[in-house]
Amino acid sequence: MDEISAWTKAERLSFAELLEGLDEQDWSVKTLCPEWTVHAMAAHLAQSTRNKLRDTLFGAIKAKGNWDKMNVDQAIGYAARFSPAELVAQIREDAASPRRSPGAKPIDPLADVLIHGQDVARPLGIDRPMPEKPVIAALEHLLVSPFWGARKRCKELRLIATDAEWTGGGGTEEVRGPLADLLLAVSGRSAGLATLTGPGTSRLGAG
Repeated sequence: MDEISAWTKAERLSFAELLEGLDEQDWSVKTLCPEWTVHAMAAHLAQSTRNKLRDTLFGAIKAKGNWDKMNVDQAIGYAARFSPAELVAQIREDAASPRRSPGAKPIDPLADVLIHGQDVARPLGIDRPMPEKPVIAALEHLLVSPFWGARKRCKELRLIATDAEWTGGGGTEEVRGPLADLLLAVSGRSAGLATLTGPGTSRLGAG
């Protein structure tokens, strides 16, 4: 638990540093989550440690139970309320916050910030290295979590990292690639597929 909390804090602070280095026009660029600009993505991460239970319940009702729509709408609304500088300050201030969404595990916020860091960096052409141990922990969590869609997406697949000593998944169809791209592909980002190889890659891309 302490290790996961430390990793999450470090990634949030690193993400805030990434945002601080952006030009004004970068904030309107679409991320790998096409519904969100960089501004909305920053709002999502800032809001994730500030939402109260009533905010989640109200948002879920407004979105008619669609969790993804609720997240999209809330982030866009939050971005309209705060400037980029204010969002960066919030992310820094709450970097060590243990607050998370109802039902989420302690590692979910870590996976969230790792993935969303790439969601922002890649469309902007920024190389954002990902720390090995946190990424492996996030990958192993996604493969068993009911919330990320990875259990269905990776059914019958065996994932093999090419830049670390790691394998995951109980299937037989191999997918090989760097940890960062495996994490993106497992979380449903097609941008992660470009460097992946193996007979299971097309199945993962179709998931």
